[in-house]
Amino acid sequence: MTLERILILDDELVIRKALEEQLRRKRFSVCSVSTLKEAENHLRKDEFDLLFLDVHLPDGNGTEILEKIANIPNSPLVVMITGYGTVESAVSCMRAGAFDYIIKPFSSSQIDVLMKKAQDYRQMVKVNEYLSNEQADGVELIGKSEPIVRLQDMVKKVAPTEATVLICGENGTGKELVASELYRSSARRSAPFIKVNCAAVSETLIESEFFGHEKGSYTGATQRREGRFELADGGTILLDEISEISPKVQAKLLRVLQEREFERVGGNKTIKVDVRVIATTNRDLLKSVERGEFRQDLYYRLNVFPIHVPPLRERLGDITLLAKNFLQKLSRKHGKKLTGFESDALRSIERHDWPGNVRELQNTIERAVILSEDDSKVAVSSLGLVMATASTNVPAPVPGVLTEVAAYSGGGDSSGLGTPTSIPEEVTPSVPVLSSEPVSLEEIEKRHILATLESTDGNRTRAAKMLEISIRTLRNKIALYRKDGEYIPGEE
Repeated sequence: MTLERILILDDELVIRKALEEQLRRKRFSVCSVSTLKEAENHLRKDEFDLLFLDVHLPDGNGTEILEKIANIPNSPLVVMITGYGTVESAVSCMRAGAFDYIIKPFSSSQIDVLMKKAQDYRQMVKVNEYLSNEQADGVELIGKSEPIVRLQDMVKKVAPTEATVLICGENGTGKELVASELYRSSARRSAPFIKVNCAAVSETLIESEFFGHEKGSYTGATQRREGRFELADGGTILLDEISEISPKVQAKLLRVLQEREFERVGGNKTIKVDVRVIATTNRDLLKSVERGEFRQDLYYRLNVFPIHVPPLRERLGDITLLAKNFLQKLSRKHGKKLTGFESDALRSIERHDWPGNVRELQNTIERAVILSEDDSKVAVSSLGLVMATASTNVPAPVPGVLTEVAAYSGGGDSSGLGTPTSIPEEVTPSVPVLSSEPVSLEEIEKRHILATLESTDGNRTRAAKMLEISIRTLRNKIALYRKDGEYIPGEE
């Protein structure tokens, strides 16, 4: 519910009480006063979502308060009330910042319509605030190979339903893209589509991201905030990399999936929502269930309709098609006029293993577009595929760095990595060491952390244990790498 707390300012007791009773029957929290002074005191102390404001009051004109409200953070919507309705007064109130205008006497059905209009408007504003920070990935679900045709067929069948969908696949295969296609082809396509990257939000904040929080619920919570499930009411929510959430949040998420209700952090009011849930994971959740890392009951709630997104090595016939599509789009993006690929470049693209899947292909083409001259074809040298790696889904080595070492040592530092003398057997990628060109210890540390994350399929808890550092230290390192634009295993 996007509207909860309502303030009524009207000097007529009958009007005030009738409006208050109707709104409380609808389970709104209502406060009513009869003077401007009382209203200003309430607005200074509390937050309200909607204000019914009488124009003519004993201590002044209701329009006087509109300018003051405009400067309040998260100011309430204002509905003006008057018994002397004219076109001029209505226009004047709307110009002053009022949301709507009603004339006495009004009916209960008028109030119901007005409240629905205000609810829809508030949610639209909140969703737009959220979406303004979102960026489209610019990739299309295209291909003609048998695996991708089967995938497209499954999407077409399940999209119009209300079924919860679990999308599985390696990093970079386009799981979020499949989720977007499910949304665009659903009956909820005109409603909000809200995304949560569970791997990118810290464990302490994920609950607030999901369910929102009340003012004062924790240090820094200076105002009430709606969570992603609330923003998605009536639409679809994407829980990206769902395997990363903690057991505590898993239990609360299970309740939302079962009952479609929750409470904000620090709140006791139950909020009901109507959302369709789509989740993605780059891990085998059944194995996570066996290891006790993921709740079995939550797994079965999510796995109503599983979809597997094939890696690029299983859809070789699509590589050339995708490369040409990326070349066309990225040339426009960077203002380049390129006429295609040289034959050697196209052969190199077709023969590469693409351990990073479609995302790696897209990034490679973008780099090539930037390096290529206008009115030319992309050359093999612009692709940078001479150090193509095996299909291990591990980032390519840093130039000038070897990728095998049995052990390393050195003094302790602030990184929290300590001084390991051996690498855990579970870590398949090896630690880089210096070769002909100097590489900083910081770079070696970064490559080792990222390779360890890759070997655990992005499981940060296991990676931290293998690295013998705290999960907090690992999260801090990841945040720095992400800021530098590094690819983080486990994140779409």
